[in-house]
Amino acid sequence: MTADGSAPQRDSYGQRRIYELMVLMKTADDRLSKGIATGEFMCVYWPSRGQEAIAAAMGVSLRPDDQLVTTYRGLHDLIGKGVPLEEIYGEMMGRSIGAGRGKGGTMHIANPDKGVMLSTGIVGAGPPVAVGLAMAGKRKGLDRVTVVSFGDGATNTGSFHEAANMAALWDLPLVFVCQNNLYAEMTPTSDTMKIERVADRAAGYGMPGFRVDGNDPLAVRAALEEALTRARSGGGPTFVECVTFRFRGHYFGDRMPYIPKDQLADALAADPVPRFRTKLADEGTCSAEELDRIDADAREAVEAALRSVLDAGSPSVEELERDVYATPINFPG
Repeated sequence: MTADGSAPQRDSYGQRRIYELMVLMKTADDRLSKGIATGEFMCVYWPSRGQEAIAAAMGVSLRPDDQLVTTYRGLHDLIGKGVPLEEIYGEMMGRSIGAGRGKGGTMHIANPDKGVMLSTGIVGAGPPVAVGLAMAGKRKGLDRVTVVSFGDGATNTGSFHEAANMAALWDLPLVFVCQNNLYAEMTPTSDTMKIERVADRAAGYGMPGFRVDGNDPLAVRAALEEALTRARSGGGPTFVECVTFRFRGHYFGDRMPYIPKDQLADALAADPVPRFRTKLADEGTCSAEELDRIDADAREAVEAALRSVLDAGSPSVEELERDVYATPINFPG
């Protein structure tokens, strides 16, 4: 706090930016759901609606040169790290404007220029890749941290165990971010692990583990900044568990019969986006007019991106041989 009791300017800007990202993530997810449901367009995607606070906190905490490995449920993570909406939607809909020119699809969106190195389609496949990226950064002496985002179910895989063990053993600049939405696909976490706190697993690897409210972006940001500082100073990896909820099914169209209605109702009542908006308004961080403008800007940005994508063409036949080899090979005619 400043001498007059007001919040520091940096934090006011940071909170406003968090809300901008959260609203954009929510609006982008909602628009996909609407477009698919009405038959306006077709694509496959795994909703992240409800988990916006985590990705927005990552978006304001990570530096441009920090690297991110995320999953197929990564729409919000991609937006937070700065991947243009046109590239995200374009890849989802198989258009040439996509991040991979429409060849990778929803599960495989990457933009190294923004630090997004990989989106994985296999549960638990991200952590080993993140270990390699973090090792490269350390060996090159770079002041760079790698963050890997995954769900609670991924912590039950052997690949996660091996990655966490090696990251801790080698003191790598890596942050494990578990977006615990309480369901591994369609199975509640209580049916897949005996422990209640996923973060407790960190102790087995000799690294710190934090459990925070994943619907509170400021709590997530505080934990991330501590973990990032530790990683940059050579202290090694940290495990951050963010407890949240997934408002939509495992995939779009999933009717979610496995989620109790009262549990879903409670989660919707604690929606992190309107909750954070109310906080900003009540504390005077943003006026109602500012917040309304942020909401409107998000809608305009999403619609503009969608128009560009729907106007773009599909990948050409020539794309089949692109991006296969680092050095093009000229086959005999």
